[in-house]
Amino acid sequence: MSSPAVSSPAGTGSAPEDAPPPYIGKVVWVSLPSGRSLQVHPTPSGRRATSGAAAEDAAWAEVVRMAPDAETPGMRAQFDCHWELARVAEPAKTSWNLEPWRPVVPGRTLYETRCNPGGPEV
Repeated sequence: MSSPAVSSPAGTGSAPEDAPPPYIGKVVWVSLPSGRSLQVHPTPSGRRATSGAAAEDAAWAEVVRMAPDAETPGMRAQFDCHWELARVAEPAKTSWNLEPWRPVVPGRTLYETRCNPGGPEV
């Protein structure tokens, strides 16, 4: 007997539960006029994975393994926002850009600013 089809948030047609790690392909620190930015490049699994806490935590752990200095409350909050918002709103976005200079803000403000509190996306 087959299971019912489940669509992923990105509309790929793959079941979110079938998206195994790794979720992050690479991370790259870049210098911009506004300051440093960590470009997080999700894998296809990272784009399809369920928005559940276990996959999100595993994906963040992958980021921190690749860039240990990313482990700050503001960077984690931006990552969580991208995990929830960017995968749905901009599923083809090449990278999720996290900036350590951005302020830590309440979740609602983070979503209202499209994960970029303190100024536009750079």
